[in-house]
Amino acid sequence: MTRHRDCRRDALAIYEAALAGVEPGRALARALEGLEETGPRVACLALGKAAFPMLREALRQLDQRRIPVSHALAVSPNDEPSGDPRVSVAMGDHPLPGSGSIAAAEAVAEFACAVTPPDEVWVLLSGGTSSLIAAPVPGVSTDDFFALHATLLRAGLPIRELNTVRKRFARFGGGRLAAALRTQRIRVFAISDVPGDDAPAIGSGPLEPDPTTARQVRDILDRAVTPHRVLPSVRAHLDLVIAGQAPETPKPGDPIFRNRTMEIIASNQVALGHARRAAESLGYLTEFVALPLEREASDAGDFFGRLVSVLDADFRCCLLWGGETTVSLGDSTGLGGRAQELALAAAQRIDGAPSSTVILAAGTDGRDGPTDAAGAIVDESSW
Repeated sequence: MTRHRDCRRDALAIYEAALAGVEPGRALARALEGLEETGPRVACLALGKAAFPMLREALRQLDQRRIPVSHALAVSPNDEPSGDPRVSVAMGDHPLPGSGSIAAAEAVAEFACAVTPPDEVWVLLSGGTSSLIAAPVPGVSTDDFFALHATLLRAGLPIRELNTVRKRFARFGGGRLAAALRTQRIRVFAISDVPGDDAPAIGSGPLEPDPTTARQVRDILDRAVTPHRVLPSVRAHLDLVIAGQAPETPKPGDPIFRNRTMEIIASNQVALGHARRAAESLGYLTEFVALPLEREASDAGDFFGRLVSVLDADFRCCLLWGGETTVSLGDSTGLGGRAQELALAAAQRIDGAPSSTVILAAGTDGRDGPTDAAGAIVDESSW
């Protein structure tokens, strides 16, 4: 948020600096700079909205080091030809899983089966993975699994609780991909899309031990979803796990994680750091709020509108805040995303303010909900 006659232009420049700071290919290149010891062969699995740029950089680095690539798979919401005969491509569904996600999960299973010692596996993980490779665990019907995702998204759960629930029922969620990739070494390079960079929540934690229990998942469902909407096969699966008749997710200390390393190569905090430097270079006094933004998007927008209304009109400042808001849809069927929801609420609050005020709300992955926009920018005349 800024106050200045050129603040709309400046807000966009600050946002672009944030994007540049977490550009997937560059972030991976930085992470690989100090990497020395690598297996004799590497298999690359790229999952998420940043799959293609991350995979391109990984292959470039491996070719430069003359390390053979046994095989590679990219799973993305976009069908982008790789142009590399070593690479297979699967197109999953996002933000809600669908038949493409089921097919993508099967492609991941085939990738895992093709991994043999002494292959080292590089997993390039980014936002959207939870939906892109979403297929149910045995015993949960596909219809119930898809309906659960839709119900959870409409409930407006915080991202940690959302992923705690959906990874429980996902074929590769909660560490189950690590179980499938039984190999000598797994390296995970992740772009975090969750506040606090909680590794088990990124992409539903496919290669992370799951510290939560089935009973905790049932408690979240009972609190967030009315009982009659908890689908039969979902409830039955939880009951079996709680009764010890079906396996729990892999837990901390499980030997399948012994040879796995995990590095977060880009995050919301990294983006905010680049944004802050850009704002200061433009002459703004910046205030960086470390506490992650986690609340209903419309409430956050109203809060920001109230906040800027008490600032001195001649005070040249830029307030930076990052996190992930939620939207409780209820029975609404409108389209949009959390950033646009926040901006709209802020625009209403600052309507007709006497001074130049700009509020920009946007994501760093270029897609706000099921739209082609990254977010929105508003000022005192927008409403």
